Amino acid sequence: MIAGMEKMAQEDINYLFGPNVDDGAAAVRPVAETQGIMYFPYAFPKELYSAPTSNAVLGMVANYQSGSAIYKYLKDEKSVKSVAFVAANESDPLSQRDGGIEAANVLGLEVVSDNVTYQVDTTDFTAVLTPVMRSQPDLLVLSGVSPANAPQLIRSACELGFKGMFSTETVQDATVLREVAGDLANGFMSVGGASTPEIASDDMKEFVKRYTDIFGEYNDESNTKVCALEYILVTLNANPVGIEAPNPFMKGDAKMRFVGTTSFGQKRQIAEFDGDRNGSSPAAQAGLP
Repeated sequence: MIAGMEKMAQEDINYLFGPNVDDGAAAVRPVAETQGIMYFPYAFPKELYSAPTSNAVLGMVANYQSGSAIYKYLKDEKSVKSVAFVAANESDPLSQRDGGIEAANVLGLEVVSDNVTYQVDTTDFTAVLTPVMRSQPDLLVLSGVSPANAPQLIRSACELGFKGMFSTETVQDATVLREVAGDLANGFMSVGGASTPEIASDDMKEFVKRYTDIFGEYNDESNTKVCALEYILVTLNANPVGIEAPNPFMKGDAKMRFVGTTSFGQKRQIAEFDGDRNGSSPAAQAGLP
């Protein structure tokens, strides 16, 4: 991965999408910083975006931002009092679990299980979830869960008698959830992406059509990536420190803005805002000036 970044630097590439995992983003950071490559990693560690680093831009909401918003909503609106965490035994999910635990503690939720993990190739989650179900949480957080594992975990928990709620801070694929978990996935809370069908512009609909023509079906996870290229293009003609650009993927007077000071001490994140300057994306809703 480092060699690939160095090769791109030699070819005078200035903008890069990715890497999409924490370890990869951290590995290429030195090359990006020294060679002046702006990169859009879909990875959450704050050190990628906090000073003195200056070349990474986070194009979606981070787990420590969305988790707080999700847990607070469930606490205030759904009377959730206790939470359990389950994560794959890999760096990204474990990091997201730790961030979720911290957010839950700040909100005063009781963390009743926080050390259960599983291997990513697990297909039967009964043994994994049995000790978690004994703790009887109101909310089961599937930290950093992949779209493939999420419906399997939901189904297994329900088969073990779980009656609470599910959430995660990663983007999911609604089609996979419906095909594997069916109605059991109703109410599962996850991070969204770009515009919903009701507010999608013609440009967004065209993006979905082109994606579907190429790959056969649309994947909701792509919603988190759709604005990044547009933002790169507008930064070529503006000062990214204070930029506000039209969002072509939403109806009306929607804007894309550079935010992130609350989380990173500097503006290193893209957020979407509607015409009334209210947050329409999870990043905006989390309050990221």
